[in-house]
Amino acid sequence: MTYSERKQKENHLLYLIKNERLYSLEKVASDYQCSVRTLKRMLNDLREEGYDISYCRKKNNYFIKK
Repeated sequence: MTYSERKQKENHLLYLIKNERLYSLEKVASDYQCSVRTLKRMLNDLREEGYDISYCRKKNNYFIKK
């Protein structure tokens, strides 16, 4: 995966999180053709960029704290 492809996937991941549509990392990983661990690294990169991303066990989805 090139840098530009990774950034594009991170932006789409951020879009899914903002719209509260990210439920399954396994599903997204299969769509992106990467591992769940890679997605977790992408989430950590987004957190380092300043996004306050959390996971809700009750709703089973990721969201951005406001």
